[in-house]
Amino acid sequence: MNSKPRILVVDDEPTIRRILTMAFDKVGYETHAAEDVRVAIQKLEEYSFSLILTDVTMPGASGYDLLKHVRENYPDTNVVIMTAFGTIPQAIQAIRDGAHEYITKPFDLDHLKKVVAGALRSPKTKEKKAKSSSSVPEGEPFLAESSGMKEVAELVKQVADSRATVMIGGESGVGKEVVARSLHKLSSRSSKSFVAVSCAAIPESLMEAELFGHEKGAFTGAQAAKAGKFELASGGTLFLDEIGEVPMSIQVKLLRVLQEREVERLGATKPTKVDVRLVTATNRDLREMVGAGSFRLDLLYRLQVVEINVPSLRDRLNDILPLANLFLQKFGSENDRAPLVVGAEATKALLSYSWPGNVRELENAMERATVLASPAESELTLKLLPHPMLKVA
Repeated sequence: MNSKPRILVVDDEPTIRRILTMAFDKVGYETHAAEDVRVAIQKLEEYSFSLILTDVTMPGASGYDLLKHVRENYPDTNVVIMTAFGTIPQAIQAIRDGAHEYITKPFDLDHLKKVVAGALRSPKTKEKKAKSSSSVPEGEPFLAESSGMKEVAELVKQVADSRATVMIGGESGVGKEVVARSLHKLSSRSSKSFVAVSCAAIPESLMEAELFGHEKGAFTGAQAAKAGKFELASGGTLFLDEIGEVPMSIQVKLLRVLQEREVERLGATKPTKVDVRLVTATNRDLREMVGAGSFRLDLLYRLQVVEINVPSLRDRLNDILPLANLFLQKFGSENDRAPLVVGAEATKALLSYSWPGNVRELENAMERATVLASPAESELTLKLLPHPMLKVA
């Protein structure tokens, strides 16, 4: 039985097929080649491939068509896209649609070998395919390689299309809004508005008007009527982040909205019906706040019909490198350069660090590395990481 990883190179350029076949055979892979998608599909029927390395623009069907075919028929096979700089946005979309990664032409062969080696170390799963194709909302990465995030992803799918209120818990920066957007994206409300509100960012004196709206002349400075966030989100989803920051005076009005499904603008003479799916998030212990008298127990029961707790990044090690790669691709595109490849020492540092700032801190670190790297650098090295991460390297 052949134990070598089997790779399929798909490109209409004979020179590229020959160079890549020789290069990967030399490092110990079994490499096959196809000049177009039709031939590639024939080979997929004959052999089981660990990885497909495909060009985008070819006669007949494109590399994206091949990606779709592989996703639907061979979900355990990774796909790496080879693309020109001009099609990087489409390549990033391909990653959201299930590709493992993309590389830009003309490519550096050593860089390509690292990408291929990384793809072969990260076999695809059906769960990852499902997340890639349907659960990456508005460009934000919602990866579920770790068992903790797979549980989150499964719960999101189970409750997305219900009317139940959902409370998302977790430390600051773990991606609570990403989970909230996934709930909206997977629901029958996805064609309507998703309205996100940071309760901590609204002054207490303005919170009632911001959430429930006001009529003209309701208070000094109210020169025109204004719909509140509940009305703006009607038919869709309202996400109230940092719900623990809402004062008691507003909590009772939130409870009424949930019970009656109507809001009353400041200065209005009659209420307005709203159809809103409410999702909230907090990094505070609301039960402790109930005990301290700063949060209503009846409101907590209403908000916590379904509870989703997002684990911290230090508890989901399998997600760190995939997230880092996605962020490097994102910032590489934004800075008009090929994405950095995470080197061995940087990998050790990323996996050893405690990530007090969670996913947000990782994203910031990858943006910093991309900006600081010289044009000649292709690898994410220790010198490009923030100083706190170097202490554990």
